[in-house]
Amino acid sequence: MTTLLALSTTNSLVGLIVLILDIIAIVMILKGGKSVGMKVLWIVIVLLLPLIGMILYFLLGRGGD
Repeated sequence: MTTLLALSTTNSLVGLIVLILDIIAIVMILKGGKSVGMKVLWIVIVLLLPLIGMILYFLLGRGGD
């Protein structure tokens, strides 16, 4: 029972961290100098694929900002 509770707490913490990083990524996208179309595309990617989309944006999408 204790192991299950610890696992649940860990999953909740990881989910919260991903949510915070997604919000940071979306704010950075909105403040960036890209076209409106590119901003919308990146936001949709981050919202549909939270972890992967955020990682892709930080690795690929920030170039040229």
